Amino acid sequence: MIPSIDVVGTSASPAAGFIAGAVPEPHLRPHPHPHPHPHPHPHPHPHPHTERWPFRLRLARGAQDLCKVLEMRHSAYARHLPESLSQTLRQPEAIDSAEGVVLLLAEAKLDGSPMGTMRIQSNRFRPLALQQSVPLPPWMADLPLAEATRLGVSPEGAGRLVKVALFKAYYLYCLQAGIRYMVITARAPLDRQYERMLFKDVYPHLGYIPLPHVFNLPHRLLYLDVQNVRQQWEEAGHPWCEYMFYTDHPDLQIQPG
Repeated sequence: MIPSIDVVGTSASPAAGFIAGAVPEPHLRPHPHPHPHPHPHPHPHPHPHTERWPFRLRLARGAQDLCKVLEMRHSAYARHLPESLSQTLRQPEAIDSAEGVVLLLAEAKLDGSPMGTMRIQSNRFRPLALQQSVPLPPWMADLPLAEATRLGVSPEGAGRLVKVALFKAYYLYCLQAGIRYMVITARAPLDRQYERMLFKDVYPHLGYIPLPHVFNLPHRLLYLDVQNVRQQWEEAGHPWCEYMFYTDHPDLQIQPG
């Protein structure tokens, strides 16, 4: 079942060495941000179940996978950027192979064709890419962070489902890697999708900021609290709760780097 939000399980913890598509209970720690935590959701949890996808979602490994990532990345960006900008995405970027970076790849079970991709960079080894353009506030800068960039999905078939699955993979990766905040930059109108996922502005007073590292296009800088998002979504009755936290997706297999 695809969650009803339009964007781009309480089972046992996954075995060591990989992440399956079910979400373990996060360990809640004190929040450095001044806002208090919401109260736990009073309603009972839905019964866990398993769901299969028509694609597999995993980490890209090797030259063949990288070619699929680049194919998907360029075709996605070419739909809304001039070719003079998108053509650079036909080639790998230096950060693609940097330490602390993983590339997600969704590929069709039918023929192995690429259906979606996302890059995740943690700040374990170097500052996030977005920090080339804008500094982070002190309450966030020294905590474990992970930035998602280069999101691209196929416009056909299960593209919407792939986008939701990539977000679940991003969340699970961060949860297992001990990341505190998921951080993204988003242009209008795509930023509204992240608002519906309860992302918040890092700098509410700044709004859209031109970012030199992404073609100088105006973006909002947004974040989501990994450790507390489950509690926040349940408190809000978010329509993604069952899909994200109570559904096991065996076709999702990723390993933290």
